[in-house]
Amino acid sequence: MDKKTEEFYIRLKDELANTSLWPTEYLYKFIVPSDIHKIAQVEAAFNDMGAVINTQQSKTGKYTSVSISVNMKTPDEVIEKYKELSVIEGIISL
Repeated sequence: MDKKTEEFYIRLKDELANTSLWPTEYLYKFIVPSDIHKIAQVEAAFNDMGAVINTQQSKTGKYTSVSISVNMKTPDEVIEKYKELSVIEGIISL
């Protein structure tokens, strides 16, 4: 992980810790190329967590928006999920 990304996660952790009471319901939003395997990878990362997952394809069909609402225990747990999913080619975290 590069220094810029590492600094981003440090800032995110501080912000999450200071703006929410934990555990809390957290909303992840991702944009993924419209490839069923990539979308399935994102969904699989939240299996057995009681997550509510919504997907919506872009007008052109090239991309799919994936919103996931899930109860997370700590800011560290939120960040670990972002890191886990960052390996999916073409994914954008919002």
